[in-house]
Amino acid sequence: MSDMIDTGFSDAQREAVSRELSKVLADSYAIYLKTHGYHWNVRGPEFFSLHGLFQQQYTEIWTALDEIAERIRALGELAPQSGSAFGNLTSISDGNPDKSANEMMSELIRDHGTVIKTARAALDAAAEAGDEATVDLMTQRLAAHEKAAWMLRSSLGNR
Repeated sequence: MSDMIDTGFSDAQREAVSRELSKVLADSYAIYLKTHGYHWNVRGPEFFSLHGLFQQQYTEIWTALDEIAERIRALGELAPQSGSAFGNLTSISDGNPDKSANEMMSELIRDHGTVIKTARAALDAAAEAGDEATVDLMTQRLAAHEKAAWMLRSSLGNR
């Protein structure tokens, strides 16, 4: 099949970039699930604003999941698609609905930091391969996760 794929990259380059993108996809899926769960389960005086903020964030991540998976496919590799595959690739833990609103936000801030690091690794692999399309996608993802973390930090009263 690789002889039918003409992306201008070697098989090794496509595989390296796709491997890093698969980690970004897994981390993104994990933070999507956690953010959506926290949207359902947040409570307290800031419920309404946090419920809305979490919805904005998980909706944005949901759209990105497809873009990341489709980039993996465009590179000629298969995107991970199961919970166990994502679980083996992500370093983000499941959410806990018993947490307070502040604990939820603090945890999501850390998780966005994890996705940022994973996206930077994918960006580096793509840049090394000369894969501008993936560099562009990862630049967009970095900006989105940095903004999400900033909004959560600001909601906690932090910088």
